[in-house]
Amino acid sequence: MNGEEKTSTRRPWTRLETLVAFEFYLVTPFGKFHRSNPEVIKLAEKLERTPSALAMKLCNLASLDTSLAATGLVNVSQLDKSLWQEMESDWESFFEEIKSASMSLLPDSLPLESADSNMSCEGLERAVMSQARVGQMVFRRAVLTAYDQKCCISGLDIPLLLRASHILPWAKDKANRLNPMNRLCLSSIHDQAFDKGIITISEDWRLRVSPLYKDVKQGFFRSTFLEFEGIRITLPKRFIPNQEFLTFHRDNIFQR
Repeated sequence: MNGEEKTSTRRPWTRLETLVAFEFYLVTPFGKFHRSNPEVIKLAEKLERTPSALAMKLCNLASLDTSLAATGLVNVSQLDKSLWQEMESDWESFFEEIKSASMSLLPDSLPLESADSNMSCEGLERAVMSQARVGQMVFRRAVLTAYDQKCCISGLDIPLLLRASHILPWAKDKANRLNPMNRLCLSSIHDQAFDKGIITISEDWRLRVSPLYKDVKQGFFRSTFLEFEGIRITLPKRFIPNQEFLTFHRDNIFQR
């Protein structure tokens, strides 16, 4: 079978291995899960799996993702289902755990990134702050991947200038701090404007500028914000922003 894992001798996926695959799933575009992808081949080698086995695992995870139009697969394991449920019930702990799993199994393989400067760990004990920031690294990559590394308003595609911007404020809802559906991929300046309520997103996904700023004449403001008024944002490939969170932003943060 050309080196493929035979059903009779297939080694079961461990929790740590599945968590590593889960991280790869979250930070990899949906169309790149195939066995010929060099990154799939590279990770499969490190996990001592075949590329086909890893590709199948990624497709299994995709079949559980309700934000995708993927069809269910009959061989999805109970472990896959359980991990997906764990993620949706406690986003913060799950993102911390998958990054810890990668650091445990692949300590020298995955580069560390700085978490977004706007991802405050305010209110966390110092002893768990570093672990929380580790989880945020995975979270940021997942959000930017969902938006194809582009600001959903302007289309800016320079990752250093992009933010995984919260919709509900960090202190408002602990359970959704690291929920990707509580984030937008925005440029730094659009992130600040959204955070301060200068702009918001309508129910039909269009940019709205606060009426308090509609008469601003300054050229940079007009080209950065007012020229995008009424334009529909680019929605992510997965983790569509939660409409209830956006309603909260319009009702409580947006300047009227």
